[in-house]
Amino acid sequence: MKLKLFILFTCLPFHLLMAQPTFGWGSIDVRYSQTEVPETTKKSPLLRAWRGERVAAQAVLATPKELGEVSITVSDLKCSKYIIPASAVKKYFVRYVVADSYKSRKDSVLLADRLDPVGTTKVEANTVQPIWLDIHVPADAKPGIYRGTVALLQLPRGGETAAPKASPRGGLEGAAAAIPIVLEVADRVLPEPSQWAFHLDLWQNPYAVARYYDVPLWSQQHFDKMRPTMELLAAAGQKIITCSVISRPWNGQTFDPFESMIAKMKQLDGTWKYDYTVFDRWVEFMMSCGITEQIDCYTLVPWHYRFDYYDCATNSVKLLACKPGEQKYHDFILPFLKDFSRHLRQKGWFERTYIAMDERPAAQMEAAWRTIQDADSEFKIEGAANYSVESEAADRVDDISVGFQYNLLKKEALARRTAKGQKITFYTCCDPERPNTFTFSPPAESAYLGWHALACGYDGYLRWAYNSWNSDPNKDTRFGSAWASGDCFLVYPGGSSIRFERLVEGIQAYEKARLLRPTLNLLQAKQLDEMLRYFGSNEYPADTDPVDLLHKANDLLWKLSK
Repeated sequence: MKLKLFILFTCLPFHLLMAQPTFGWGSIDVRYSQTEVPETTKKSPLLRAWRGERVAAQAVLATPKELGEVSITVSDLKCSKYIIPASAVKKYFVRYVVADSYKSRKDSVLLADRLDPVGTTKVEANTVQPIWLDIHVPADAKPGIYRGTVALLQLPRGGETAAPKASPRGGLEGAAAAIPIVLEVADRVLPEPSQWAFHLDLWQNPYAVARYYDVPLWSQQHFDKMRPTMELLAAAGQKIITCSVISRPWNGQTFDPFESMIAKMKQLDGTWKYDYTVFDRWVEFMMSCGITEQIDCYTLVPWHYRFDYYDCATNSVKLLACKPGEQKYHDFILPFLKDFSRHLRQKGWFERTYIAMDERPAAQMEAAWRTIQDADSEFKIEGAANYSVESEAADRVDDISVGFQYNLLKKEALARRTAKGQKITFYTCCDPERPNTFTFSPPAESAYLGWHALACGYDGYLRWAYNSWNSDPNKDTRFGSAWASGDCFLVYPGGSSIRFERLVEGIQAYEKARLLRPTLNLLQAKQLDEMLRYFGSNEYPADTDPVDLLHKANDLLWKLSK
């Protein structure tokens, strides 16, 4: 009988569950349903941050009646005479997108994920509208407790409303609803993202941007449309520029296949000519966005084992089918790599360029490595491996990434790579189910990834798709039968996502722990190590609440920061 009553209650319409709109604080760990009345509070969560850090909060508006156009305003945050300006707070309306589940592509549901930076939004009757706030604490902010107000403004029909005025008590007058916000700033400084040690490698897809915005590939309009998305990535500490040096290195698995950024032409006399115009423009553009550390070139071991080139004798595009270790592979790749080495050195990019290979068999990587060595023994290698990497061949890979669920390197192997200046990261992709960054993944799992890297001694994290958008990414995050929702992209055209913002949270935790460790005494170091044990397994702790675990870990970091 009790169960039946519960079902009846939760199915009641909005107007029977609430008489008036409510506006209060929710949790960044919750994806709020669009049609269920949420639990909120007027009391501000105590946000805590280092100077230079970004910290998030989520407010929730629920209404039984149509509100029309609304906007959100944040006051300056004040601590005595010190101010964190309102301009330091990014405001997003959280949008609902279609998603499926990990086990079934046939199930569909609307989930809150897309963060839309528009200034106003229309709120219909019987709906929930979450609001995401991203506070970027200035690096020169004074330590202390800052207070302010987040206000909901209802715009009159057919016109704009005046901005609310600050009240003597630090709030806002003229707001339809307002809630306080409290932020404590520590006397620690987190450097700019470009200075973070965390080795973030999220693969970019410039072809998706050109198609989505319907602009000519590599035109000025194309670069203009890409800039906000790529600067958002740079602000997360991205280190690597993703380049495709052959056509469809992954056999066209994304909605927009990667084409070659380097043209290869066989001349009438049998010699080769290479055009680096697109490659150069792409790299220079990404560097102008703030991503400068590494250039990864995919790939000499493609999934389809085919290489395209333009044959001047027949005035046509040819395809060469070959594999590493074969003579025709060696004869095709060797002159290209020699000329590529020359070009990279001329541009001053050679030292930061890596020849990249993705989940290729060890024997093929070894054969490709021999050809690379013949071209230029100083070329660096990058690769992702879905098998054990504790081998002599793996030691030749200067930047290697291991699948979350495949293996954990022994401390000896980690120490050996560190001594040689080699990077090691981990990755998630179509699997595992948890932890991951799918649209349906609990938001806390994105933050968990940074802690996992820290616990395992990894340099960072790799994911195969930052913005490989499908046909309608702002509404639907599904794509094909092999990919769970959100697998192909972490951000949306013109905006961010809950998943991406929480990933940045975990990266910042990694950086803060890295900076704190040299300052800790023996007891504090032991406390940190004991906490990290909960994040160090390659089997996700199904019996552990990730939200509770992250809260405890962040509480410890804050305690160690004081």
